[in-house]
Amino acid sequence: MSTEPMGTGPRAAARSAAAYAVLVAGALLTVAPLVLSAMTAVKTSEQFAGESALAPPHPVTFENFATVLDQGLGRAVLVTALMTVCITCGQLIVSIMAAYAFARTSFPGRDVLFWVYLGTMMVPAAVTLIPLYLLFARLGWLNTFWALVLPFVFGSPYAIFLLRQYFLAIPAEIIDAARMDGANTLDILVSIVVPMSRPILATLTLITVVAQWNNFMWPLVAVGGPKWQVLTVATANMQTRYNAQWPLVMAATTLAIAPLVLLFLVFQRQVLRSIAWTGLK
Repeated sequence: MSTEPMGTGPRAAARSAAAYAVLVAGALLTVAPLVLSAMTAVKTSEQFAGESALAPPHPVTFENFATVLDQGLGRAVLVTALMTVCITCGQLIVSIMAAYAFARTSFPGRDVLFWVYLGTMMVPAAVTLIPLYLLFARLGWLNTFWALVLPFVFGSPYAIFLLRQYFLAIPAEIIDAARMDGANTLDILVSIVVPMSRPILATLTLITVVAQWNNFMWPLVAVGGPKWQVLTVATANMQTRYNAQWPLVMAATTLAIAPLVLLFLVFQRQVLRSIAWTGLK
């Protein structure tokens, strides 16, 4: 009979090696396009045309970034950042209040209203695109900043569902004790529920920022011209304009991706805590 502890031995080592090999391969497949894009962005057009795409940049140049910023990408970055901040703040505020109402307050038809609202997640965005466009056309809000923000700022079914499930897991004794001490609903929400929900709020912030930063279809339809053009639309236009100058295209793509990578690096600890908490629950 083998005396090796469970989880050790040649078979366990082979399984661990295979798992790590799969993880490393997945990481390489994920990171390689980003690295290749960044490498191409700092190459000259001559080097890109005359050498392999995998060749390291020599010399490194940042003129491609200056060129695409001068061509209007800088304004698109500012517009996209402002739009994303407004939508993220609005979604967090509205979703927190709505989720707390669905989780911790009682009113007639609460559960029915929640599941009906959650059912709207099954409606494809393409179905509401034309009615939404006609509505904003009637209001005269097309080609304005409000056209970018208003359809998304008042919460989302996914965010409300995610926060509601998290709020339901907060012990009721904590909230009851706060009520006995004289705290009202707003005090409990701001002073107790929100601080205890930082991991899930960080995850939701990251998800919302990524979704809005990468939003393409509605800004393409609702806004025309360079004034309120967002980054995704501007990058797509540059791919058409500079279809033979890939260093410029990759410079625009790198500028579009870099803020999301930095955001994930900032929030990764909170995201991992949220994932671990969700797995334990």
